Amino acid sequence: MDISASLVAGLLIALLAIFTVIRAVRIVPQARARNVERLGRYHKTLTPGLNLVIPYIDRVHPQIDLREQVVSFKPQPVITEDNLVVEIDTVLYFQVTDPRAAFYEIASFLQAVEQLTVTTLRNVVGSMDLEKTLTSRDTINSQLRGVLDEATGKWGLRVNRVEIKAIDPPQSIKEAMQKQMRAERDKRAAILGAEGQRQSQILTAEGDKQAAVLRAEGNRTAAILEAEGQSRAIDEVFQAIHRNDPDPKLLAYQYLQALPQLAQGQGNNFWVIPSEITTALQGVSKAFSESLPPSPATRAKPTADDAAAAKAADDTAEAAQAAAEAVADAAEADRRPRGL
Repeated sequence: MDISASLVAGLLIALLAIFTVIRAVRIVPQARARNVERLGRYHKTLTPGLNLVIPYIDRVHPQIDLREQVVSFKPQPVITEDNLVVEIDTVLYFQVTDPRAAFYEIASFLQAVEQLTVTTLRNVVGSMDLEKTLTSRDTINSQLRGVLDEATGKWGLRVNRVEIKAIDPPQSIKEAMQKQMRAERDKRAAILGAEGQRQSQILTAEGDKQAAVLRAEGNRTAAILEAEGQSRAIDEVFQAIHRNDPDPKLLAYQYLQALPQLAQGQGNNFWVIPSEITTALQGVSKAFSESLPPSPATRAKPTADDAAAAKAADDTAEAAQAAAEAVADAAEADRRPRGL
């Protein structure tokens, strides 16, 4: 009986010793910290690694995360300067720098940071209108960070960043903004269309101008070349005439050839014969009436062809004489008064 009691007592003592050793050894992970109270007062903060405490005297509190933490707060209603209620969703990045202050200076630093963020956000946004609120996120973020960092310093916290995830205006404001954006896009589209049409008309006008200039230059060049061609042709004819030295007989023959052209045309019921035509015809008649000096071949061997040619020349001369007399009579009759 005594042996059994001794054995039980020894076993209890061994269990108590093991439990005491376990309570005395505390292992803290990296980037964590634990506060220790001795007899109800703050004693120390356990650092990462193996730590020893006095069992049953020292009280070790739960771990405090020393890493940077991200907290997303639910959307909060905020009234802007122009009396519009907007829902603002924020994200807070903070880090515990003093585990003792974070545990003893405030009961719940997460709740305190959330309420401080909402209050500061309402103060900042309340001094802005809706348009400025939507376009001033960086300003709001910097102001929030400054206020939160200053207030949470004594709590052992450091606010690294404050970001606004979303700013949701009322549905009516959204619809009005969409209509405004649609009108603005239509306006830009109309301006771009008008600008494109203007550029098109300008380019078309410039093309027409260049085409007209080129066409005028082409017509001018063609006219110059045509005038130069006519000038050269007249000069060649004039030089040829002077080189060949034509006599009045040739000119009279040319007059005779031009006579039928005076009566051409369907509306030529009345035409005037120049007096030079009569003189020319008389010259032609005289020219054909004169006998050419016979050549040695002709004198030597008169043939029937020569006789026929001579007879044809005589007939031509007589026809020319008759034509000259007819033209002279017509000219004389034309000069007489109508009543006689």
